[in-house]
Amino acid sequence: MNTIIRKNPRTMPAPVGEYSHVTIVPKNSTLYTFSGQIGTDLSGFISEDHEKQVEDTFKNIERALLSEELTSDNIIKVNVWSVDEINWDHFYDMWGKLFSVNPSMTIAYVTALGLPEIKIEIEILAAKPE
Repeated sequence: MNTIIRKNPRTMPAPVGEYSHVTIVPKNSTLYTFSGQIGTDLSGFISEDHEKQVEDTFKNIERALLSEELTSDNIIKVNVWSVDEINWDHFYDMWGKLFSVNPSMTIAYVTALGLPEIKIEIEILAAKPE
C-alpha cells in the first residue's frame, strides 16, 4: 500500500459534509504538519468579510502545499475553526476548487481566534507516500 486511502465504513453513518471518516496513511510516508492558515492576502491584509477570509485561507493552504511540492491529494486531515457561521455553499465552492478527494475533517465554532479580526482558521496535515 503506497497510496493514501480515504473511506467511509458501511458500519458508520454517512458523513454530513465533504469529508471521510477514515484516512489511512501508508507506512514510511513523510508527514507534514502546517500551522493554521488564516484569511490574509499576500500583503498581510485581513478582510472584514468572512467569505473573503475563506477564499484567502484556501489560497494560503494551496500556497503552503505548493511550497512543499504537495497537492490537496496529500492532505489527510483538516481542522476548521470559525468565529462566525459558515456559509456552506460558499465554503464548499472554495473547497471544491482545491480538493479532488475528501480528507478527514473536524469543524468547530469558537468564540475567538489569535487576533480579533480573524474569523476563520484552517489547519491541515498532509502525507507523502514513498
